[in-house]
Amino acid sequence: MLKFDIFLSALANGLLTGAVYALIALGLTLIYGVLHIINFAHGATLTLAMFAVFVAHQAFGLDPYIAVFILTPLFFVLGYALQRAVITPASHGDDGNILLVTLGISIIIENALLAIFRSDTRSIDVPYGFSVMEVGPLFLSTPKVIAFVATLAVAGLLWLLLARSDTGKAIRAVAKEKTGAALCGIDVAHIYAVTFGIGTACLAIAACLLMPTFLVNPRVGNAFVLVAFTIVVLGGMGSIGGALAGGLIIGVVESLSGLYFGESLGQIGIFLIFLVVLLFRPTGLFGAKA
Repeated sequence: MLKFDIFLSALANGLLTGAVYALIALGLTLIYGVLHIINFAHGATLTLAMFAVFVAHQAFGLDPYIAVFILTPLFFVLGYALQRAVITPASHGDDGNILLVTLGISIIIENALLAIFRSDTRSIDVPYGFSVMEVGPLFLSTPKVIAFVATLAVAGLLWLLLARSDTGKAIRAVAKEKTGAALCGIDVAHIYAVTFGIGTACLAIAACLLMPTFLVNPRVGNAFVLVAFTIVVLGGMGSIGGALAGGLIIGVVESLSGLYFGESLGQIGIFLIFLVVLLFRPTGLFGAKA
């Protein structure tokens, strides 16, 4: 039997890791909730953001937590431009075409990164990368604690944006009924692009929180986005609260699976949950029936 403090440490670290997973899933579920599409470029865009953090650190000496204030607006603009100038014109209003376009963007980003950075795995060296803080009997990674707090803050700000601001009300109106929203004078194309930009900005924040403790290569985003898809399905497609709760649950499941079954089988619990949810509650924990 494992000691209780070891179990408690695994549980706490799972929550910390799950928070970053939730942040990645927030962007994915927001885009689905409004545009009603699956963004296949999500993983590649996360990889691009992680390499942007790497370049900012190597070339300009920017700490990842400082770079977040520069990269977040840049990636919002990137997401807005991709939706407005590439995805919408290329899809011709067909959702099937949108899936193909985002898949094409993903392939372009991955191959561009391969051409520039090759297939080498890279990391950044920050003074606090291996620092830990003691909380009672627990020793927690300082960067993961910072990521946990930052994710809760971002989720709170996103909720305030959607609930209280005019832009948020427009986003919710378009998500509910885009034709009615258009008749009320809302620029649906603009709101689609803003939503895509916010989802992409979430990836920039996640990349800045990940880089102090994770490695990056041109395909690393695919592993994260597979977990993010599971979180979105678990929490309910389009549910912000569901993405946050689902991320924390998945983080704990991954951590405990790794503890009991070994590191190489750490993610087996994630995909078992994915199958169970699809079988018994396909709408997810917080999802609503169509």
